[in-house]
Amino acid sequence: MKMTVQVGESTFTATLEDNAAVDALVEMMENGPVTVQMSDYAGFEKVGALGISLPTNNSQTTTQAGDIILYQGNQIVLFYGSNSWSYTRLGKIDDLTGWSEALGSGDVSVTFSLGG
Repeated sequence: MKMTVQVGESTFTATLEDNAAVDALVEMMENGPVTVQMSDYAGFEKVGALGISLPTNNSQTTTQAGDIILYQGNQIVLFYGSNSWSYTRLGKIDDLTGWSEALGSGDVSVTFSLGG
């Protein structure tokens, strides 16, 4: 399944994982796009609160640029660098062209929607 990730004026397509967290996120997006205010953290990721908790199936993961992760059940994380931690994987950006530039160094508003 595909998801569209809009960061400012840039639009990306992501391939979603098959797990309960993604099922819950898809259910949210079926009611309309989900917009999350995201802040930079540690120079390798953007983090934002979803406002609700999704089911988790955390496992030790080393992330790469383009990974979309669920952290602590209620925060979505977009990676433009790498980190190792226990996460629930939601998906991955298909084409990273312009990804780091779109995320930039400050806060961003990101909209997630079905399709892509």
